[in-house]
Amino acid sequence: MDAVAGRGPAALVVNTGARRGAEAFHPVQQALRRHGVELRVARAVLEPSTLPDVLREVLSSGHRLVIVGGGDGTISCAAGVLADLPRGSGAVLGVLPLGTANDFARTIEMPRDLEGAAEVVATGKVVDIDVGRVNQRSFLNVASLGLSVGVTQALKPELKRRLGPVAYPVASLLAYRRHRPFRAWLEFPDGDLESVELDDLLQLGVGNGRHYGGGATVAPNAGIDDHRLDVFAIEKGRMRDHVSIARLLRSGRFVEHELVRHFTTTSVVVRTDGSQPINIDGEIAAETPARFSVQRNALDVVVPRHVTGLRRENRGEA
Repeated sequence: MDAVAGRGPAALVVNTGARRGAEAFHPVQQALRRHGVELRVARAVLEPSTLPDVLREVLSSGHRLVIVGGGDGTISCAAGVLADLPRGSGAVLGVLPLGTANDFARTIEMPRDLEGAAEVVATGKVVDIDVGRVNQRSFLNVASLGLSVGVTQALKPELKRRLGPVAYPVASLLAYRRHRPFRAWLEFPDGDLESVELDDLLQLGVGNGRHYGGGATVAPNAGIDDHRLDVFAIEKGRMRDHVSIARLLRSGRFVEHELVRHFTTTSVVVRTDGSQPINIDGEIAAETPARFSVQRNALDVVVPRHVTGLRRENRGEA
């Protein structure tokens, strides 16, 4: 079954605070209709905190194809709302990448241009993917603490609008200069690994998806439907060490570096020496101690038909 047939009218919800949200709001409606989407509702979200209520409203009105435009934080929030619906609800997420990094769109191979994304929403296929949880808060890409929190704090909206994806390395340099190492204890509640203590850390990340941070890869074999979390811990080290690690971020092979520890697991509890804020898909939205887990096959999402690495395992037709 394709993304539209048999699902009735669709609803569009756009975070107009996203990098391209406001300018795309009207053009994308036209593009979706050109490609045959029966678009009945179009909502502009000015205040991100209202997004969950807006999504629940359109779902309660009977819309089963919910098309969400925004950055990774917006899409992650929408994923949590849809994943919380009862099994068999039939709700499907369509993605319009309108943010700065658009890492989830990269993971599902969604076109970055509006026309291409609209065409995929209209003609693509539905797959189901995993959703990560941090103390029940949802994430799609990576939840992390340490340097990434400093990067997020340095990524002011005006910097992202002015520089686009280049804002990430600029913010990373600013955050690196201010960073203070920390200690973490990892416990694995499902018993698949032994507990471990890690000291002098630059960053600790827990990946559900494949990409994060404007194009970095979580690990060479990471996937958003493998029912596993990739945990990586980077020690502080010297500047030249981190330059060598940075060169391996896009391939994901940084996890093989001598200053990096890498674990795969189904759940992990992270404790730190003092509470540490947690960056969840680009939004600082939790703190340690925290439990990370994976919700298997929790979200139906539209992807391009050429994508072969994702499928629909356990609900209805593909």
